Amino acid sequence: MTHEQIIANLKAKKYATTYFLAGEETFYIDLICDYIEKNVLSEGEKAFNQTVLYGRDVEVTSLLASAKQFPMMAENTVIIVKEAQDVKKIDLLKSYVDQPLESTLLVLCYRGKKLDKRKALYKSVQKKGVYFESNRLYENKIPEWIKGYLRTKDYSIGNKSAAMLTDFLGNDLSKIAGELDKLCILTAKKSEITEQLIEDNIGISKDFNNFELQNAIMNKDVFKANQIIKYFEANPRNNPIVVTLSVLYNLFSKVLIYHGLKDKNPQTVARSLGVNPYFVKDYQKAAQCYNLKKSVQALDALREADMKSKGYNNPSTPHSELMKELVFKLCHS
Repeated sequence: MTHEQIIANLKAKKYATTYFLAGEETFYIDLICDYIEKNVLSEGEKAFNQTVLYGRDVEVTSLLASAKQFPMMAENTVIIVKEAQDVKKIDLLKSYVDQPLESTLLVLCYRGKKLDKRKALYKSVQKKGVYFESNRLYENKIPEWIKGYLRTKDYSIGNKSAAMLTDFLGNDLSKIAGELDKLCILTAKKSEITEQLIEDNIGISKDFNNFELQNAIMNKDVFKANQIIKYFEANPRNNPIVVTLSVLYNLFSKVLIYHGLKDKNPQTVARSLGVNPYFVKDYQKAAQCYNLKKSVQALDALREADMKSKGYNNPSTPHSELMKELVFKLCHS
């Protein structure tokens, strides 16, 4: 089941007896857990019928005893185990999952891990309860996720702004959602989350960031690229070299893929590169500036810079100088 289906069933009061929420992407685990914690029972019912535990403090035998207790002056009992990946001998829950107390909602938040699908507990949860597994999104999916998240809150955002946020925040959905919520508070509903709003409140420069550096290098704009590198040198904490190298490596990897495509139709290109169709024209321009040979040379230069940034054959050159050397190589190839 998807997280939308689970929450829809919860809203309709179609409860399962066991919810096993697992996976590396904790955003949806927390989303489902928070909904259950806040909405299944009324405030008056929670005092006697809702228990929140943490895996490191839980003994399976006591958890089973709690799950088998009938609710007091309510229809349901809710037992939430956060950090359930720390529960020892968790496989012993299988017997309860197979024969649960129908009035109990047992919620297990197995954060950062997946349940072994070969185990009997997994098969029991699949058959008798709800097993939800949340995988991390790849960064190329994050801009669309940002747009979708804001649409649910009645806001919009442009492609460039979404790409800026992705570049700065990565693929941690909880972190991204927190920043988006902050931006929504600062502007009226049905309005756009603009580059200026992002710059003023999150600390991302709309002119000097990895997204703009990528565009400058795509177009061999030496002056703009060096301006950005100087800004990075003055703000090293917000612009670590490992992130910049990763962005540029992804750029030239995609340019290399573009050169290998027989069908250069924009929709085909977008699908093959894993980018929004809006950005296809940028890769077309980059491919004009960097032919197949130059794209391979660019990747070699990036690998060399990455090794040097980690100290390989480089005892003393600072990251800022490595970036200046790299930009020179890329823009003059």
